[in-house]
Parts: sequence; structure tokens; C-alpha cells
Amino acid sequence: MKHTLKPAGILLACSFLSACHMQKPVAPATTATAEATAAPAVWQSEAYSLYRDSVVQGAYVARALSRTELVSNYQSPANAFVDPRIEFKFSINGKDNELPVGQNHTIVAVPKAGQNGPLETPLISFGQHFVDSTPVPANTYLAPNTALKIRLDMRPVLAAFKQHGYYTTAKGDKLYQADFKHVFVAGSVAPLSWDFDNLVNKPELELKDPDGDGIYEVTLTLDAPANVKTTAGRWQQTINTEDFPQYHSDYPLSDALYNLALEEARRAVEPDSTFRTGKEWAGVWTRDISYSIILAQATLQPKVAMNSLLRKVTPEGRIIQDTGTGGAYPCSTDRMVWAVAAWEIYKVTGDEAWLRKVYPIITKSIEDDVQNAYDPATGLVRGESSFLDWREQTYPRWMQPVDIYQSENLGTNAVHYQANVVAAHMAQQLGDAAAATRHQQLAARIKQGLNQHLWQPDKGYYGQFLYGRNFLTLSPKAEALGEALSVLFGVAEGAQAQQVVSKTPTVPFGVPCIYPQISGIPPYHNNAVWPFVQSYWALAGAKAGNEASVMESIAAIYRPAALFLTNKENYVAENGDFAGTQINSSNMLWSLSGSLSLIYKVLFGMQFEADRLVFKPFVPQALQGTRTLTGFRYRQALLDVEMSGFGNQLQTITLDGQPLAGAAVPATLTGRHQLRIVLTSQAPVAAAVARVTNRFSPETPVVAYANNQLTWPSVPGATAYQLLKNGQLAGRTTEPRFTVSAGEYAAYQVVAVGAAGLESFASEPLPVGSQSQQVQLETVAAKSALPYKGFSGKGFVEISQAKNPTLTIPVTVAEAGLYAVDFRYANGNGPVNTQNKCAIRTLRRGAELLGTVVLPQRGTGEWSNWGYTNPLPVRLPKGKTQLTLTFEPANENMNGEVNQAMLDCMRVVKLQ
Repeated sequence: MKHTLKPAGILLACSFLSACHMQKPVAPATTATAEATAAPAVWQSEAYSLYRDSVVQGAYVARALSRTELVSNYQSPANAFVDPRIEFKFSINGKDNELPVGQNHTIVAVPKAGQNGPLETPLISFGQHFVDSTPVPANTYLAPNTALKIRLDMRPVLAAFKQHGYYTTAKGDKLYQADFKHVFVAGSVAPLSWDFDNLVNKPELELKDPDGDGIYEVTLTLDAPANVKTTAGRWQQTINTEDFPQYHSDYPLSDALYNLALEEARRAVEPDSTFRTGKEWAGVWTRDISYSIILAQATLQPKVAMNSLLRKVTPEGRIIQDTGTGGAYPCSTDRMVWAVAAWEIYKVTGDEAWLRKVYPIITKSIEDDVQNAYDPATGLVRGESSFLDWREQTYPRWMQPVDIYQSENLGTNAVHYQANVVAAHMAQQLGDAAAATRHQQLAARIKQGLNQHLWQPDKGYYGQFLYGRNFLTLSPKAEALGEALSVLFGVAEGAQAQQVVSKTPTVPFGVPCIYPQISGIPPYHNNAVWPFVQSYWALAGAKAGNEASVMESIAAIYRPAALFLTNKENYVAENGDFAGTQINSSNMLWSLSGSLSLIYKVLFGMQFEADRLVFKPFVPQALQGTRTLTGFRYRQALLDVEMSGFGNQLQTITLDGQPLAGAAVPATLTGRHQLRIVLTSQAPVAAAVARVTNRFSPETPVVAYANNQLTWPSVPGATAYQLLKNGQLAGRTTEPRFTVSAGEYAAYQVVAVGAAGLESFASEPLPVGSQSQQVQLETVAAKSALPYKGFSGKGFVEISQAKNPTLTIPVTVAEAGLYAVDFRYANGNGPVNTQNKCAIRTLRRGAELLGTVVLPQRGTGEWSNWGYTNPLPVRLPKGKTQLTLTFEPANENMNGEVNQAMLDCMRVVKLQ
């Protein structure tokens, strides 16, 4: 909403606090309160305004009453205007397997005149699309606490089990009766959720059939106000944080939010002196603590930071990958941000014992990744987007965990680049010149790969990731954390870095995790802003010298912290609300660390190096004035810093009244000292910010092939379609069809293009003209007698650390060429979205490493759920070749116990 009046700058405390208890949004600011404005806005947009002591967003106001007290009248609008058209679909075993992608049931949840009791759907047959055509009157919304009984006819599925032993899902997969565990409902309105992978953790969404007649039912309460979390009306500091550095400025809001972050930082420490990830997130998470340590916690709480990092190391001395897609490592590989955090701790503390402890952990982990995840063809590293670990939120729905392993993401590669830079620094520090050279070379390869394969000159920022199967293509979406890290770590330099900051899209409430958003996916990583990402974006803006970007980031971090009275995990990009995302937490470690980083690393510009602390301040003109940071500990010294002026250029910097050479405090300094900084008060050269409306890309096409023609249902909002052949643009049409050649092998994909040229994800690769053969693996090892179904031959082979750790597999081809080799497998050791039970093997030809074979989890107990591993490109000579599939030390997963799968056959497909 555009402000037509300047919002109030001063309110009487009594009238303000009474407003904090209002349950509905209040009217816009009145003329009387507008007249009370004491000062102009520090930063202002159509969405909200930032003042010296307050934040104003429409009717909502947050204010700093002092350096240790904040009040807010914010109330989430999440329940206010909910559409009564409820979309939902059913799910067997927590999978999206009932209806085609993009097709949902709908029910209009509006009671008819005189109706009592819960609303009720008609009896819907599993797999039969139902649409309620009841018209919805204007200004009609879902009533709070609407009870809805959902009725499902599972008799067609049960009949298929009885007749065939399996049911064929909408995706063409065979679901065997032995694997049938649960039926859930997913949907658009809480408590419904589109998070299929986590339905197994929401028993309230399971349908039951107590009388065994095949009719399953569940009654839900929709739009329950109790489900929408609200914040308190006041925060007042209750924990003593005087032992932390104390910050004072001319901006009461900034001071109060700094003290809020300090208090929450102290609350984030568990009794065992490790970090708690968030109020709702217990335990130590590798990526969360690492990003937090880099932002601020190495400086603020180095001992806790050390303890937390060491908690994330296996007994064998490898960094633990957080649980995630397909059983985590190596589907997810962003664990290497641990190395960057460990180096930050060393730079802050100078602790040589720490350096010697972490160096072998880092190098051993990198060695594993070189074998398991480094792609020699592109120079990049495979694995899921760093921190974006919820498949449907940032990937097309067709991508399985193994496809995510095969992808090569911007943020994850920036992390691996910097991990190798860090390893090289450590090696130099420890006198290992050969290791330093090796890691420098690995870093250089990753940097080259990023700039060769992910850089988009026409857009001025990097693409999101390479993805596909046998042929990779680039997703052109912006990925905010990756864009920021590419600037911070020096993957992008000079004018290129400035382009990234000035051209990466930002929406009115901040820089979204990805842009454009994905249609039909609720906010969490999609359609959301994460304050810690915004903090890295602020650091990138400062490094690139972009004042407008830095000021916008500060506002985007201060607004939610002030209005919500806590450092939340995330908020909706569309409206800035905390309650509209799928999951959220208060007192979030990396969010509060990001707020602190604005003071330490942006305004005061502290940059820690191996042997010194360098000051490179960046103070936007809107925040000019005098500020102090007292009691700041740097190794054996205690610094009291005073700074005045604005800009990013030093006029003078003195230590105890004497000029400080290089603006650098030496690591050898001891005792308490006075540091004074005067900035030139000259603004940097003006630079742009790519402010855009929050837009959504078209839905991903679902493509079929028959009679030399690709066809797909028309995609809503699409104005054209692009054809990709083997990952390369091969055609364009406005009709939902393409004629293709059925001769030589090719993998085809279709991209829908919508308004403003926004592109959908590419459709699932569809092979045409493939020449393939299968090698049945029960011929090379004793076949298993376990009672699983769906294998293609006469049996299958179990592999684990103890059983068949090496398989020798003969393959014979009629002509030499490039082939794709993969394996049909089952892994029922765990769910798709958590636990570390991905099986990993190495494929070799003699001593030659051909690549890593990844066998991710496919569902708890789902041993009849068969799929294919990642394909490995292998050049085979004419005739017979012996391949070996082996379990090697680098193939250890994080749990060290379960590395098991069932192998059906090896598939060999001729590519060239």
C-alpha cells in the first residue's frame, strides 16, 4: 500500500500499547498521528518506512522506547482473507502420487443456508479429479474454525492390489500392496500442507478406514486462529549482556535491535555450550551454525562456536552433512561451509591448536567430495542448493533426489570454492606448500566453472543451477545466497561483482531466496525472504560499493525484527508476514547473527585476516552520525571504537591518538585501546538496485511422446514454449506440440515462457530414439530371496558394507561410443526428506575412476519402490568390458552404519 501521509514518528506510550492488543488490523495512520511525525524517514518504500526509532508498515508500528525496549502492534493477517476454495489431493505414503502435477481437487468450504455440523466433501475416488463448481460470492472468505470432513474412496486402489498386486499411480509408478502404509491429504489451507515429504510427521492429516469398507475419512478444522502465531506486544531486555560489545548510535531502533540480537544470541546457547539453531529447532545443524559463525558468532561467542563445529564431525574425522533430500550426502554437499566457519574462528582468535585440529577434518572431507561430487566435465561440484533443502521449494517437481545430486548449484559451488581457498590458507599457515597449491587449483577450477557455465551476461547475475540428467541445462532464476557468496568470496570481481549486486532482482520486502517464484508452491524457501540471506546480501552490497543496496538490506532486516519482536527464520516475500510460511521459528540463530553482522561487518566494516583486523566501514548517508562500539575483544586486546560521518572511505583512523597504518589492528596488540574513525562523508558513486514486483514463473510442462511428436497440456499464462534438445535450445513455438526426429538418441525438454519472458523450469528429460540394454545383476552375485516386488529379472542383489562390497559387472556393446550407465535400485531405509541413509558406491574400470553411483532413500520400508541412480557417462570400446561397483572409504555416509540398497539391473544407454 502506498503511503499518502507520512506515518507517525512519535506516539504516546499509553495509546500505542493499547493498540498492541487489537485483534484486527487498525485503520491507516490518522491525520492526528501524522502531525506527530518528528523526523523524516530514514528509508521508505511503498511497502513500509524506516525511522530513527520506529518501523511503520501501513497500520502497524514498531517503536524503540529505549535501547532495551521495543513495542509493536503487529498482527499477522494470515487468517483474515482466506479463499474458501480449498485445493487438495490425496497421497499414499506421503508422495505426490494421486493426480498429475498441477491438477488438484477443489471444494468450496462455504456452508449452505441452514447447514449445521461440519462441511463434507462428496465421496472422491482416488485418482479421479473432482472440482466443486459452486460460485463464490464477492467478499466471501473462509470462516475461522471451519470443520471439513474429507471422504476418499480407496476401493479402486484396493481392487488393483487384489487383481494385480500393485496400483499404477498418476506418474506411472507401480505401488505394491506390501508398500501401502498410509493415506494422507495435502492441501492449500492450514492444517493442510503441500509438503508431501513431511505428511508422515502429521498424523492429523492421515485418513482412516476403521470399518474396513475401503472408505477413508478425516475431519479437519480449517483456518483456526490458534494456528497462526502472533508476537508479543513488547520486548524488554531481561538477560544481562554487558559482557558483550556495547553499541550506541543516534538511532534508537538500531540500538534496540542490536540488544535484542545480543539477548537472543545468549538464549541460543544450550547447557552443553553448543548453539541451538532456533527456538523451534533444537540441536546443532552444520549449515546454520556455520553461516551464523561467519556472520557474527566467531566474534561474539568463539568457544561456543568451536564446540558447535566439533559436534558436527564424524568419529572418522569428516564433516557431517545435515540431513536432507534423499538421505543427505552426497545429494546435499554444502557441509563444506563448516570449513569457512572454522577459518573465521581462527582469524578471530589466532588459536593455532584450533587450526591444527580442523585442518585435517577439512582436507579429508574435501578429498571425499573430489571423488563423490566433483564433476570433471564442468569443474563444478554436484549437490543440492546450500540451505535450500526442501525439494519442491526450489526444484521442479519431477526432480528426484538423485537428480538433485546430479545438479550443480551456484551457492553450493561458491561454498566449495571458498572451502578450498580456506584449505589453501590453512596449508600455507601450517607449512604444507604442496597441499596449498592443490587446493588453490581446485578453487580455480570451481571459479572458472561458475563463470563459464552459470554466468548470464544478458542478466548480469548467475543462474540458479545446472540440472537435467545426461545433458545439463541452466536454470536462469536468481539464487540470492549464491549471488551474495559469489561477490563476498571473489568468484565475481570488479565490475562483474557490481553487476551482480545491481541487477539481481529484489522485491519490496527484500531479496527473495529465488526469483522468479515457483507457481503452486507455498512460501518457505519459495516466495520468501530469509533475514540471514539478506545479511549476506548486505555484505555483498558493501563489498560492491552499492549504497542503495546496503540501505535497503538494513531496512529489510530491521523491519521484521522490530515488528515481530524477534529475529524470525523467514517471512513471505509477497506481504512480509511471518505466519504465512510453511515453517518458522523465533530466536533464529542465523537471523540474529545477521542482525549483529550489520554492526560489526557492514557499518564498522570489520574484516578479520590471519594476522590482523582491518576496518573497511560502510555507513549509508541516511545513517550518518556518531556511533560507538565499546568492549570489543580482538584476541588479547579490548577495543573501544568511535566512528563518525558516512560513506565507505576513511578520512582518518587512529589508535590511541596515533594514525593506524592500513586501517589494520595487528594481531599482537594487547590491553585496552581507543580507536577513532572519521569517514569522508562522501557517498559512493550511485549504483542501481533491481527492484521488481514479486512474480511467478509458469508451471513446468508435463511432456509426452508419440508418433514423432512431443505434446503437453497448455500451461496457464504461457505465451510460448522453447524446445531443448540435449540441454540446448532447439526451437520455439506458441502451440503445445513439437515434431521431432526419432532417429539418433536425444533427450528433449520443454520450457514454458510467460509474461516478461519469465521461464518455467524445463520439463523432465524425455529420451527419444534410445538404444539401451540391461545387465541383470543377479547373474553376477547371489540373488536375494527377500519378498520384494517389481524387479525386472529373476531377482536382485543386496549391497551393504558387508554384503557384496564389490560387484564385477561385464558389459558388451556392439560399437564403441559414449554410453550412460546407471542402476535400477531400491532403498527403503528411510524417508526421502531426512535421515542419512543414502547408499553410495564407486564405479571403476580397473583402477580408472568412472564416478560415484548414488542410491538415495525412496521411502521408509518401501523396498518395492524401484528407481534409477544418477547416470554416469562412460566411453566403452566395442566388445566386452568389465566394470566394478565397489564400496570405498569415500563412500561412507554420515551415520556410518547404514549404506545399503537393493540392485536390480545395470542399464546402458548409447548417447553418441
